[in-house]
Amino acid sequence: MDKISQDCPYPGCFFCVMKEGNPSKRRTSILKFFRELPSQDDDGQVLPISGLWNTAMAHPNDPEFINLGIFECMAALILKGLKNRRWLSRDQNIYIPYYAAHIIGSYTMNMEEFAESAVDAGVIPPLVELLRGRLTWVEQRVAVRALGHLATYASTFPAVASHGEILELAIQLATSSLEIVYTHFYQYPERRLSYHCDLLTRGMGGVEMESRKAEEWASQLQCWSLQLINCFAFKPEFLSVICKPEFLVKLPGMWGGLVNENSPAGVGLLRTICHHKLGRGPVANCPGIVEALCNIARSSDDWQYMAIDCLLWLLQDLSVCHKAIEKAVPTLIDLSEISTLGDHKRLGDTIVSVLQECVESQGTGHGSISNRIKEQIDEVINSRQRLKKEKNMPKEDLHIKQAAALVVKLEGNSLFSSGNISGAALKYSEALSLCPMRSRKERIVLFSNRAQCDLLMQQPLAAISDATRALCLHNPLNRHAKSLWRRAQAYDMLGLAKESLLDAILFINECSQSNDPDLSLRQNRVPDYAEKLVKKQMRAAWLFRAAAVKHGGLNCEAEAGDVYGQDGDDSEWETASESDIGNDGQGELVDDDSDDERKDKYEKPSLKDIKHGYSVQLAEDEA
Repeated sequence: MDKISQDCPYPGCFFCVMKEGNPSKRRTSILKFFRELPSQDDDGQVLPISGLWNTAMAHPNDPEFINLGIFECMAALILKGLKNRRWLSRDQNIYIPYYAAHIIGSYTMNMEEFAESAVDAGVIPPLVELLRGRLTWVEQRVAVRALGHLATYASTFPAVASHGEILELAIQLATSSLEIVYTHFYQYPERRLSYHCDLLTRGMGGVEMESRKAEEWASQLQCWSLQLINCFAFKPEFLSVICKPEFLVKLPGMWGGLVNENSPAGVGLLRTICHHKLGRGPVANCPGIVEALCNIARSSDDWQYMAIDCLLWLLQDLSVCHKAIEKAVPTLIDLSEISTLGDHKRLGDTIVSVLQECVESQGTGHGSISNRIKEQIDEVINSRQRLKKEKNMPKEDLHIKQAAALVVKLEGNSLFSSGNISGAALKYSEALSLCPMRSRKERIVLFSNRAQCDLLMQQPLAAISDATRALCLHNPLNRHAKSLWRRAQAYDMLGLAKESLLDAILFINECSQSNDPDLSLRQNRVPDYAEKLVKKQMRAAWLFRAAAVKHGGLNCEAEAGDVYGQDGDDSEWETASESDIGNDGQGELVDDDSDDERKDKYEKPSLKDIKHGYSVQLAEDEA
């Protein structure tokens, strides 16, 4: 060690220590470095800490430092920064609490044994102090990240939960994080702390890049807070704290945004809550939540399946079913022809089975199912019976039915072209009643065309329903370009900016890959009408919008404009003239060829499965 460090002016230099070739000496030197660093007041301490930060990010599963005191060292450095503000303001020490908390989070995100060592080293109290906001939102972000990792493991969760204020602090942070970042950083660029700017951009960008990264970090701050809360939500004893109406009602609106799409955010937490019987009551009783879940379930959001799970569990709970059924059933009917969604196999069959159970379990009197809902469910059940009958029909009869549907559809196209929109919609409905259930491509066209009629008749809810049914029939799911565009416009009519934005972006993506001359992007240029809608919805769904309106940074009146345009989607009718029915007479079926009547109870995943679904690795930042 002495030989290696003789040219270095700093005795015990960490970088010299890391060059030591003798394993025993290297271990002894590292142990000494971690033990002595918190008590030193020399300048330049941020350099080895930033080096450790790089190492932790690059090799989070490397055990070398774990038993040598790194967690004790990082905890002591955080506490030193909190207690000794004079030291914190010297040199570049202001960066050290951030790096220290980040190092703790990196080494505990994958390895439970590392997390146990961290807890034994006493990292939780200093992390809680950062979570309280003793420094700034930047340190809160890495503190909630580290605590979220510690709360993930069964062996370390009790230590986190023993600090009673952590859950309340996480709820406050999830609720206020976007406003905090907006007012403390984004709103006034000239007031930004220089070390915040350096951490956000690594010194590589100006004001614009700082602002973009601030939006990403704000989203992570909120999503990581929700992840921490989610760990508590697996334990029924904490649901009374989590399931307060003023918090629950905000959860559907908490999403990762376009900058953090890997996080299930609010809907992920709602799914965990709805898995518990104790949680379903507060969710069903909270105004607007079931409707919001319906919007997510119908959308092209990556977390669509989580909202569907919530709706199914609410309907299967007899104590709350009557409170959710009027909103949930129409949505689930629209989704009843989904074959596979993620890990959910035969999801449409599951939905139909749950709907049928609703009819059978709901009696008469108070809370009974309405005739309207019962008729809608009966219609879906009859459609399934119709599909089974078609399996035994001769191929020639199926061709006749499809030909009849095609004739009626062409009549609808003619009526549409002549301006008789309501007449065209009726013809498309008639064609749907004639068309074989297994003729998926033809039915996609009919539902999508009827959605366009709904739009022109100013019936956005009907348009969303029809477009959703077309998208559920399509393979791959949610990728039928014209239905995406029609539903995007319908969502826009209802002011649902996020849902409209997601559909519009997917529409553009599908156009970029389409061979259809009506849809393909000419000269790789996004159509003006689509670009205009995307820009409008990006303004409306902007992560900081509510905070900006509240604090005078944005006029609450959005610039609406004409987002459709004359060339938007007038009468671009598909023909689907080629038969979906193959030579074997079977064609592309909604389900498999089995004739057994399955009425499986919807299998609720285990808490472990739900936890895995929520904890899909959140995007780990590079700073």
